[in-house]
Amino acid sequence: MRSEDVARLLPTGVRNAILAVLLLIVLGPLAYMAIASVSSDLAVARGALWPDGFHIDNYARIWSTTNLGRGLVNSLLVAGAVAVVSAFVALLSAYVLVRYAFRGRIAVLRSLLALQSIPGTLLLLPVFVLFAGAATALGVTIIGTRWAVLVTYLTFALPFSTWVMVTYLRELPPELDEAARVDGASPWRVLTRVIAPLSWPGLVVSGVFAFLLGWNDVLFASVLTNPDTRTAAVELQIFGASQEGGALPVYGQLMAAALVCAVPVVALYLVFQRYLVAGLTTGGVR
Repeated sequence: MRSEDVARLLPTGVRNAILAVLLLIVLGPLAYMAIASVSSDLAVARGALWPDGFHIDNYARIWSTTNLGRGLVNSLLVAGAVAVVSAFVALLSAYVLVRYAFRGRIAVLRSLLALQSIPGTLLLLPVFVLFAGAATALGVTIIGTRWAVLVTYLTFALPFSTWVMVTYLRELPPELDEAARVDGASPWRVLTRVIAPLSWPGLVVSGVFAFLLGWNDVLFASVLTNPDTRTAAVELQIFGASQEGGALPVYGQLMAAALVCAVPVVALYLVFQRYLVAGLTTGGVR
């Protein structure tokens, strides 16, 4: 069915009205956050929809009110490492699962889907006990370091990232591998010189998913980090919780901090938008 045929399913007026409502639902809260971030705390507290004055200094005060700068650095380090490692390991795993036939391959593929059904809250206590026991046995500090949350996020990101890469690599014809092997390329060279360059959309999708997992998590990061290794999401959660019960919460600074935390994610989407669309449709980049 052509796009023109799809467009005719709804009248133009109805289609535009639906799009307008969806845009309002999505952009409305973001617009209010932007307005509240430059409003006075009193104006936000009384529910004003437009600032009585533009208080740009809210964006300057958040750096001294909360440890947001250190949280952003920790989040970038942890989430960035999770994205890179997850995409790389997923590519290796998916290549083996797609190109080679071995006993247990179907079971591994099914387990990748089964692991997605396990809620993270169910694993919080076992992960904590496992890290505590490993720290005691090895005589090293694990809980409270970035390595603890990095390893934890990888356990959740790798199954999904691997499944994304399996789906994408299935679209690449095996003749590409055979042609490279005829020219004398080793399996590693085939993977790095032929498959990997053609898999950029899938790698971007898996990497962005892993990055968002590390960037947005509060549950594991609040338990496995200390004040020096807290991520931006935890710092923002602590900042918001500290406003409860106060004389006048600093709503303007809270909204400004939330928008600052959203900037890296928005920038990531804008930079990799083309690859994200191609990777999710497994149709390649045109």
